Amino acid sequence: MKIYLVGGAVRDELLGYPYKEKDWVVVGATAAEMLSAGYQQVGKDFPVFLHPETREEYALARTERKIGAGYKGFKIHASPEVTLEDDLLRRDLTINAIAKDENGRLIDPYNGIEDIKNKTLRHVSGAFVEDPVRILRVARLMARYAHLGFTVASDTMSLMKNMVVNGEVDALVPERVWQEMQKALGEKTPSAFVTILRDCGALKRIIPELDRLWGVPQPQEHHPEIDTGIHTMMVLAQACRLSQNPQVRFAALLHDLGKATTPENEWPSHINHEARGAEIVVEVCKRLRIPNEYRDLAERTARYHLRYHRALELKAATVVNTLERLDAFRKPQQFENFLLACEADARGRPGYENLDFPQGDYFRQAYKVAKNINIDELRSLGFENLALSSKIRESRIKAVSELKNNFSPDESL
Repeated sequence: MKIYLVGGAVRDELLGYPYKEKDWVVVGATAAEMLSAGYQQVGKDFPVFLHPETREEYALARTERKIGAGYKGFKIHASPEVTLEDDLLRRDLTINAIAKDENGRLIDPYNGIEDIKNKTLRHVSGAFVEDPVRILRVARLMARYAHLGFTVASDTMSLMKNMVVNGEVDALVPERVWQEMQKALGEKTPSAFVTILRDCGALKRIIPELDRLWGVPQPQEHHPEIDTGIHTMMVLAQACRLSQNPQVRFAALLHDLGKATTPENEWPSHINHEARGAEIVVEVCKRLRIPNEYRDLAERTARYHLRYHRALELKAATVVNTLERLDAFRKPQQFENFLLACEADARGRPGYENLDFPQGDYFRQAYKVAKNINIDELRSLGFENLALSSKIRESRIKAVSELKNNFSPDESL
């Protein structure tokens, strides 16, 4: 039995990049031997075991043979006769097909170290086309390493395009799409995830609502970049600058989906794109089975982001109405996330990246004065039930109205 560190840990160690998880491959062992050594088996389709102490994953060396459509259509063969080189050959990219033994010696049969030096994502073998999830992984790794200068090898991109044309990408299930997308949203350059999927044609099949934004014009006086797809990528970049929260980044990515449904004879205006976009966000999230907290923030950002931009022009009653619809009083952190996504939208335009935007500050102060209404005092005056709710709202509108007349941006925020 020989044990090797493989995959992302070896790759990131060579890159000097931080990593958390370690994956191991075991050569020359059987499942029975692993169990007798105290490992706990967790894999149903192929033998994967948890170490009795570290709980890290140890997989028996295996080969795969394509027998059906999609990423589940494989026959797995794991036995003591499978070599390390056999196991590494089935992996997606050369930079993921490097192993390290117990003495620190690197085993690199497919030139992954050279591709790391050249900052290239390249497939190990033609078997790459057998698993559509690999398209998502390449895109996600670009989100992770684009800032280091990585690119996708041209022949690998060609394989990815062919997989889309041949319909292999249509076999992807929602859970796997979201799993990779969520990881990409947490990386340094999630826009690269979208760009790679768009370049190979997969975005049109996976999230066509997003893909349709490219080529849709906006008013040049407000959007020097004009193209809505370009604007969306700029907004996502600004969201990454403002927040590490993947929910904020997701909301920024989907905030303008409604513009793709504007009739061409109305371009470059996009009247009521907010409400249309909010409905589309809900449809996308339902189809991809995206968690409710992501859906809710993205839907509210799509629906109300123009209220953020026009905050200083809004009537006090509209500001309070917006706070209520955003559920700000029960979920202040979600409200803050909304403001960050909207600020990213404001900054996601050429020349606007470093300007001051007081709208977020105004909404924060409006929330504060509205929240500080003394409800117990109102109850002591005899207000109850609907009358109390009406009085609370009236008091909040009055407080926001006073703020509006005296507002000045808080430079400490």
